[in-house]
Amino acid sequence: MLTSVVRKYQSWRRYRSTYEELSRLSNRELHDLGIARGNIDYFAYNSAR
Repeated sequence: MLTSVVRKYQSWRRYRSTYEELSRLSNRELHDLGIARGNIDYFAYNSAR
């Protein structure tokens, strides 16, 4: 059970890190990466899986 909690926490940290990093980018930089600002959550979630 502890392992599961640790994995969930690590996954959440990866999600938050990715979300914050992408949120700092300008719209132009996001466009260059092919990411719309509204899709940041989607990309952050998928990176944490």
